[in-house]
Amino acid sequence: MSWTEHPDGLVRTFAFASFREAFAFMTEVALAAEKMDHHPEWTNVYNRVSVRLSTHDAGGKVTERDRRLASVMDTVYLRYAP
Repeated sequence: MSWTEHPDGLVRTFAFASFREAFAFMTEVALAAEKMDHHPEWTNVYNRVSVRLSTHDAGGKVTERDRRLASVMDTVYLRYAP
């Protein structure tokens, strides 16, 4: 599955083999997001992480910052994908 762009954000759900892998993914992405000063809106239920990326400073629109963070998330996911 890839990112879906909506007027109010980029959306994707990542699936993992376990809760531990989902949480490890979130931890790694959180550190990268903090360095980028761009934080995702996300939820985690067991082995799934659902994400919506938008830029609050741009009125909730999708910006290049969102696309860069989405790319980082895709790269990190490759290390954990089942």
